Amino acid sequence: MAVLLFKLRGVEDDEADAIRSLLESENIDFYETTNGRWGLGYAAIWLHDDTHLSHAAMLIQSFQFARASRAREAYQALRDAGQAPTFWGKVKQHPIQVLLVLLGIVMAAALSMLPFIF
Repeated sequence: MAVLLFKLRGVEDDEADAIRSLLESENIDFYETTNGRWGLGYAAIWLHDDTHLSHAAMLIQSFQFARASRAREAYQALRDAGQAPTFWGKVKQHPIQVLLVLLGIVMAAALSMLPFIF
């Protein structure tokens, strides 16, 4: 019986590709389902049976741990170099866009409070 190994909702394409290649390199037989045309399905990687479940789960867990530590190191390197994205950096790069977003937030808050004011 099929067993769920890894949910693909919200997973970046490069991470999903790396997990597929990792499973293929370990000769673990799997198949993939998509969320379908209307987004009602279940996008995931499944194993045909649970014989390789613990090994595959361990591989994915170690892969994700290594990926997360690489991402943290890259972000820390950007912070150390002063190039990490910040709110003020966004304001400097796109002042009109930030102003419009803030204006939209203020308008939404004002409309939400309007029934309580009048």
